[in-house]
Amino acid sequence: MTPAEPMTPAVSVVMVTYQTRELTRRALTGLLGTPSAVPYEVIVVDNASTDGSAEAIRAEFPAVRVVRLARNVGFGRAVNVGAERAHGRWVLLVNPDTEPVGDVIAELVRFASANPEHGIYTGRTLRPDGTDDGHSVFGLPGLWSYACFAVGLSTLFRRSRLVNPEELPGLSRSTAATVPAVSGCLLLVERALFAELGGFAPEYFMYSEDIDLCVRAARRGARPALVPTARLLHVGGGASTSGGKRVMVLRGKVTYLRSHWSVPRAAAGRALLATGVAARAAGARLTGRAGYWREVWHRRAEWLAGWPPPEHLPAVRLVTPHPTDAPTT
Repeated sequence: MTPAEPMTPAVSVVMVTYQTRELTRRALTGLLGTPSAVPYEVIVVDNASTDGSAEAIRAEFPAVRVVRLARNVGFGRAVNVGAERAHGRWVLLVNPDTEPVGDVIAELVRFASANPEHGIYTGRTLRPDGTDDGHSVFGLPGLWSYACFAVGLSTLFRRSRLVNPEELPGLSRSTAATVPAVSGCLLLVERALFAELGGFAPEYFMYSEDIDLCVRAARRGARPALVPTARLLHVGGGASTSGGKRVMVLRGKVTYLRSHWSVPRAAAGRALLATGVAARAAGARLTGRAGYWREVWHRRAEWLAGWPPPEHLPAVRLVTPHPTDAPTT
């Protein structure tokens, strides 16, 4: 089944793109070319790309609704724009650097319909060789996990449940399970729940917004779930350099600490993160390897501040709406 006629979709697929024209075209070709047992619509939110992404998508995929933003407002706020225009019972987030393996939409919806108490769902994200990349589910950060990062244990012993709890190395990805948090790369959520939560928290430009959403949903009784039969091939890293990506990841982590931890605990968490980055930067200087850590350390004032709070953010503005963005009635 191809994207549904207006007003009939069960699922609204929301894809955010920024300077990823070819990746997005490939992702949409794979998604729309894979028959689904569930009616769905596709909404692409373009974060002010300058590579012609919006124009190319509109020309090549007329069934896709394209929303073009006047400036890059980050992943979470762009998703919120797409979700506001969704008609499905479910909102499904899919990254533009992915390709479906089978009917990923139907697999998620079948599980969610049979297990509605979870509220939020993900599948498995795979490397090109078909193995699980381990990045679709997460444990929640804590002082212990940050202490292990600070002294390097989580890097040296990545397969250890004890010292690398955030990556959930002991969790079987082949069995359905309740998990602490899921990745926004592949995330199915009831639209009503997403709206009740206010969508993604606007202060997260990128990274940790998905963990924040899961924590807030859990307070309302949700139990995020892994659905092993729903699979995506994940190319990864389509829009970030190594050093720049790590800076953004750390800004997301610090924003999460600011949002969810007490002031003393958050200060301890930042100190442990800084210690871990400093140690890696020193190691990079000595060995000449992984030089991006030196860049991350040099930019520590930037990421230790986290992302700006909501009151400092500019308003979200759309480029003059295109007919395909007009809400259906």
